[in-house]
Amino acid sequence: MRYRRLFTPITINGMELKNRIVMPAMHHLYTDNGYCTPKFAHYYWRRAEGGAGLIIVGSCRFDEYGAKANSMSLASDDTIPGWKQFTDGIHQRGSKAAVQLYHAGRYMPSKDVPCGKPALAPSAVYCPYTKETAPEMTVDQIHEVIENWARGALRAREAGFDMAEIIASAGYLIPQFLSPVTNQRTDEYGGSWENRCRFPLEGIRAVRAAVGPDYPISMRICGSDFIPGSNTNEEWAAFAPLAQEAGVDLLNVTVGWHESRVPQITGEVPWGGLTYTGKAIRDAVSIPVVAIGGRINRPATAEQVLALGYGDLVTLGRALITDPDWPRKALEEREDDIRPCMGCNQGCLANTFFDRPITCLANPLCGTPEEVELPPAAQRKNILVVGGGPAGCEAAFRLAQRGHTVTLWEKSDRLGGQLNLAAKLPARRDFLGLMDYYAVNLPRLGVQVELGREGTAEEIAALGFDHVVVAVGGAPNVTALPTEPGCVPVFTSTQVIRGEAFPGKRVVVIGGSYLGVETARLLARQGSLSPEQLFHLSVNHAETPERLERLLNTSARQVWLVEKGPKIGYGYESGTAWPALGELGRLGVELMKNSLVTAIGAGGVLCQVTDREGNTAVRTIECDTVVVASGVHPDGGLARALEALGMPVTAVGNAKQLCRAIGAIKMGAETGCAL
Repeated sequence: MRYRRLFTPITINGMELKNRIVMPAMHHLYTDNGYCTPKFAHYYWRRAEGGAGLIIVGSCRFDEYGAKANSMSLASDDTIPGWKQFTDGIHQRGSKAAVQLYHAGRYMPSKDVPCGKPALAPSAVYCPYTKETAPEMTVDQIHEVIENWARGALRAREAGFDMAEIIASAGYLIPQFLSPVTNQRTDEYGGSWENRCRFPLEGIRAVRAAVGPDYPISMRICGSDFIPGSNTNEEWAAFAPLAQEAGVDLLNVTVGWHESRVPQITGEVPWGGLTYTGKAIRDAVSIPVVAIGGRINRPATAEQVLALGYGDLVTLGRALITDPDWPRKALEEREDDIRPCMGCNQGCLANTFFDRPITCLANPLCGTPEEVELPPAAQRKNILVVGGGPAGCEAAFRLAQRGHTVTLWEKSDRLGGQLNLAAKLPARRDFLGLMDYYAVNLPRLGVQVELGREGTAEEIAALGFDHVVVAVGGAPNVTALPTEPGCVPVFTSTQVIRGEAFPGKRVVVIGGSYLGVETARLLARQGSLSPEQLFHLSVNHAETPERLERLLNTSARQVWLVEKGPKIGYGYESGTAWPALGELGRLGVELMKNSLVTAIGAGGVLCQVTDREGNTAVRTIECDTVVVASGVHPDGGLARALEALGMPVTAVGNAKQLCRAIGAIKMGAETGCAL
């Protein structure tokens, strides 16, 4: 067996798991005011069918302070019957179920506290995440939370959950007590390390007393807070044996707080790049440790994490959102059949942080009835898909799944469309994984893929297809530029990203959208140390650490990003732009809002800049290259021409309306499921 460690059973305080794959608790917002819903149940049952050994659900509130009203709840006995039906379904499908008992502490916005009272916090310290200051908890409130935590665990047991998990990660209530940054108390729950540990240890002991000795308890802890002045991997490794002694049977390791400025789950993070934090914790205890996912998207990465001793189990979060059958496919060594997570966060992270149910770019059927059961087509048809970008590939995939005869034309020499371009940008390398998935699996489904093929409406109509799906993408925007004779070279962002143009040392990027930001980021990063250079220079002590840090955080290329409007970074999903904008700042890219380019000449760029008071001034930027990030616009010409000839046509993606990849793939899936 290729992944021997991954599929070795393990027992945790009497709970037998068939493999080492854990689906961690994530916010999905599929519940109804705390109660289990069919959507919630079928979503997780589908993951159980796919082979996950342990499924942890949550966040689950156990009182009226710690979580939003739309979170799942075990705060009262009347929630138990619904959750019992849910856990029965998990068990029937061969997996074990755990629930994460969640308390956000000061991370709860005051407007969202269900009881209408202020949030709870160890100390009255301003929270940059909520932009509020919650009052300091009284000792009575501390004891009340501990008692409610124990009651929640007992309800979890009564509801059929195989394990209860106490959350002590991500900057929530327990890490707030453990951290000297957020715990500034002077009583028995603050000050010394011993006192700061008192609240979580009393909580563990109370939960253990409530559920008895033979019921597994997990604790989700930090490998490191990634907050200046807060707890590091060393402190958490010191806390781990204390948690074990208090009654914890499993330690589930993650990293970082929500307010940390260290990317933890975005495409910037290498595969398995944060799993190292689990080793010190595993070395400090004798109970099993779950290694943080840290973007464990591939079976080989998971097996390597186990082989290196970073954990005894691994978490697969977004990987199981994207492909519920990931475990079964890995067991059968069908790695190229795993639909890959791309680390984009466009449908998961960006939604839950803004109280929207999750979706998935790479799995547009996530959370839908079609993910559970995709019905065959009522009438099988011969269908042509024109365009092999993400919308066209997804449409062809779903059409073939439902039994249609499908032909796909792509005018270039490879599938992918704009995703091939996006994959060349920083932190977007995983986009190629989805196109590789389509390239392998479309032919397996019987789709006839013809590369280098295009045709006119008349030629297509003459071939006698029953239906045509047009997914030709968008047409490039043509921007009229105020260029002067003999001006500096002007390129498009597409030319730069493809490596068809090589800008100089002083570059002006025009356009502050997602495309402009990522183009500027790419250009600035090219003038910094690459990961390979940093490794080579570091391990060979070629430069001092201080010198390496300066080289890493500066760019040999000066870049200006010029936007005529008031905002830079539009076009990203909510909450996903900050790593890119942060890197622009680190590498010295100058951001110019409210700046209209009025001339491009031999010496550079002339801009009219408007300040906050509405005053305008003229600024000259001396540069040697201009790059225009102009994007695309919808191209519905082929669809309209086919309709005029009487052909049944469906346009998807940018052939219908301007959209990003997540919208294009969703349209492709919807079309494939509807025809």
